[in-house]
Amino acid sequence: MSRNYQSEQAKLLHNIDLMGFVIVEMNLYLDTHPDDTEAIDYLRHYVHMKNQAMREYASKYGPLTVSTADASDCNEWTWATSPMPWEGGCY
Repeated sequence: MSRNYQSEQAKLLHNIDLMGFVIVEMNLYLDTHPDDTEAIDYLRHYVHMKNQAMREYASKYGPLTVSTADASDCNEWTWATSPMPWEGGCY
């Protein structure tokens, strides 16, 4: 399925959402299969990718979470004053 994104920002946010979904699903799987080393590696890979994407998003558009606030290029605390993606800040 191919999606047409209005902006690079929207595409990056969508990819972060997808990686978050994979992480939650793998976490649920590992709750019942805690010794599956392949699944653990898969989870680690997606956690790393999501963290990297979150830092990239924060440096370009502002942080999505407080934990990525230091990746932003802003010299002031704009966490509470910038529109969040669900408030139209992404598109």
